Amino acid sequence: MISPKMVEALNGQINKEMYSAYLYMSMSSAASIMGFKGTATWFMVQYHEEMVHAMKQFEYVNRQGAAVALTELAAPPVKFASLLDMFQKTLVHEQFVTKSINDLMDLAIAERDHATQAFLAWYVTEQVEEEQNDTEIIQTLTMIGDNKSALFLYDKELGARMVTVPTDFSKGVEAAMGTAA
Repeated sequence: MISPKMVEALNGQINKEMYSAYLYMSMSSAASIMGFKGTATWFMVQYHEEMVHAMKQFEYVNRQGAAVALTELAAPPVKFASLLDMFQKTLVHEQFVTKSINDLMDLAIAERDHATQAFLAWYVTEQVEEEQNDTEIIQTLTMIGDNKSALFLYDKELGARMVTVPTDFSKGVEAAMGTAA
């Protein structure tokens, strides 16, 4: 069983992950309206990944015998100046999530909550990947600049990203991922 303080912190993180999904859904729409269908796909895949992150935490809190407390989500931005602007904002957001995950890990360490530390280790590693992906995309978009032909080709490349996580959580995300609960 985890402490009430840890439950409260995890519930806050679940809501942050849900907001992340909400943000990437908004970015998918914005990219689509801008004519970047490949980038819209990339962000919709990111939406699904964020939902898995939230659902894993949801299930962990419940498995620990605690209730999940969902809160209202803020409206995400809907307009962006460019793809570069969109991905720069994505990186800033992922850095915010990284800090939040690190704060959770610090709390788990302080509380000597070894189960939650083990659970959160996956998220620590995941955030390194998230920030690296965003940084590489920003580097490429910076090199491309305003070259429409290059933007067109890179958009197609981003659109090749596929959903590799479960999208049906009706039986639980751990079951959908084929891992032990």
